[in-house]
Amino acid sequence: MPKKAPAKTAAPRLPDTRARLLERYAHVADSITTLFFPFAEVVIHDLADQTVAYLSNNLSKREIGDDSALEDIEETTRNKLLGPYEKVNWDGRRMRCVSTALFDDDGRAAGVMCINLNIAAFEDMQATLDLFLRGAGVIAQPEELFKDDWQERINTFLHGWLRERQVALNSLTREHRRELVEALHAEGAFKGKSSANYVAKVLGMGRATVYKHLREMKADAA
Repeated sequence: MPKKAPAKTAAPRLPDTRARLLERYAHVADSITTLFFPFAEVVIHDLADQTVAYLSNNLSKREIGDDSALEDIEETTRNKLLGPYEKVNWDGRRMRCVSTALFDDDGRAAGVMCINLNIAAFEDMQATLDLFLRGAGVIAQPEELFKDDWQERINTFLHGWLRERQVALNSLTREHRRELVEALHAEGAFKGKSSANYVAKVLGMGRATVYKHLREMKADAA
């Protein structure tokens, strides 16, 4: 007799409410974790039995069917959004979270979606950057070494001028540039070798225009 094929065990059917919950929101959970991978986890809780119905990018080591252990369900469903709040993950790392209510066709809360972001990873990055920026300790510029650094003096004056007027360097008008050349001239900025060429490059002007402004100022002073 021919052997019978092994019997297949059908997957248990989800209740209609859970099936609709996942059909509507599982892809939303996956979209969030894909965008913020690998730092975000999204959990969908089924309020019918208060268990975990879906996990996307599992960071919390929970499993489908685990007890939701949700707190403030009434507040979440009433306000539709709870958070952001913080909690500690299994590995001791801090998570920043929001919970949002998921509703059925009749406007009843059928589930809760929790978005959990691993902010500890960003805290580690910040600590590394802080350490790098502190370095071995920054000392003041040696006066003798930089006493003739006219580029440094031009940069300092230029950005002070911009801050006072709340103007960005890349949004200077023709009039702004003319005023800056005049102000730099008054500060003695053009005494350095090639300083006019440097100012022209920084301000996005032609060298001929800078020299033209300088000649006009000399003529007015004569």
